[in-house]
Amino acid sequence: MPKPAQWLGQAVLYSAFALVLGYFSVFPRFTHLEAGYGIIRISFSHAGETRVACRRFTQAELDQLAPNMRRILDCPRERVDQLLLVELDGKPVYQQMLPPLGIAGDGAATAYARIKVPAGTYHLRSRLRDSRSGEGFNWDRSEQVTIAPGQNFVIGFQPQTGGFRFLGASG
Repeated sequence: MPKPAQWLGQAVLYSAFALVLGYFSVFPRFTHLEAGYGIIRISFSHAGETRVACRRFTQAELDQLAPNMRRILDCPRERVDQLLLVELDGKPVYQQMLPPLGIAGDGAATAYARIKVPAGTYHLRSRLRDSRSGEGFNWDRSEQVTIAPGQNFVIGFQPQTGGFRFLGASG
């Protein structure tokens, strides 16, 4: 049977532990963003065009292949690098060449960035080149946006729904 001194010792130790835990749950204070700033997040994965267009096999080439290996088209898997450019009020804030992922370079290119900006109203423009042409941009969206203090503003991309998506969420 524990003695009263042992009970008292345990109570003191548990109380001390609870106080230390309580202190470090509040201090030191951490703010992920200074007052008066918002964040623009770029976050998406997208597979661009293949580096080389598919070509049709000639009949002579098909005849040289084993019957189980015959297919009409030769389509290399490797994809092009994608160029992503994000501008605020006409000034680039993010420009990146996005290589395709995967061992064969046949996967989607992934973009993730966190850009801290002062709160305010901006002309936001996002452009992406995902084709083998090497010139211009295939996807372009431009919009007037307001970024509030502490806001997380997300730039996403879904080609099935028209390309870039601007999503503002209060943080």
